[in-house]
Amino acid sequence: MIDILRDIVKHTHGLGFLDLVKIAGTSDETTIDSMAEDRSVILQGSFHKPQSEMVGTFGMPQLNKLDIHLKCPEYKDKAKISVLTGERNGASVPTGIHFENEKGDFKNDYRFMNAEIINEKLKTVKFKGVKWDVEIEPSVASVQRFNFQSIANTEHNSFVVRTEDGNLIFSFGDAASHGGEFVFANGVDGTLNKGWSWPVGQVLQILKLSDSAKVTLHFSNEGAMMVSVDSGLGKYQYIIPAQAQ
Repeated sequence: MIDILRDIVKHTHGLGFLDLVKIAGTSDETTIDSMAEDRSVILQGSFHKPQSEMVGTFGMPQLNKLDIHLKCPEYKDKAKISVLTGERNGASVPTGIHFENEKGDFKNDYRFMNAEIINEKLKTVKFKGVKWDVEIEPSVASVQRFNFQSIANTEHNSFVVRTEDGNLIFSFGDAASHGGEFVFANGVDGTLNKGWSWPVGQVLQILKLSDSAKVTLHFSNEGAMMVSVDSGLGKYQYIIPAQAQ
């Protein structure tokens, strides 16, 4: 259970812009949804195995609090971590998580948000899918180069993606400003030529997950990007709408 909770926090709150999560679980699958407050990123994912303790629909708010509990030294070894349940409309539903250390003298409770509230607060639209024109698995070195350029171009909150001679190129700024560009990947099939731009901070934080997970980057020339992240426990799909340049 603790591994799943850590996985959720790492792939949401850990990125810095996803602090409210919706969990929907059945005996067959457990899904996770989230969305940035500015709607710059939409997360849709699922775990490789259904989580029997997460059957029902509920919200996980204030993930910073959950993160604090998960990192607390008192719960590092032999802690008792369990999902609390309660009855609602005649059915047993998850209501929170109880943390208790081995001795039983240090405890915390993290409360879930009920289905009605999370459904109202997190009105996500299911991604119907598009034709991906470019798909690559970014290298750790390419993500590091992206990080270098973001530091050198802090005045630019977005970057433009294009293909040229089989190269996938990320560029910052324009002729009237400081700027830069670099080749993110070589030997790329497909064409991106419509000048769509994407948020630097959000994309970079997601791509940094490649140091511990399998990451695939998808681009559509019609203005969509998706970063697929397989953590080993679940698959997280971050959908990022393009910004007009």
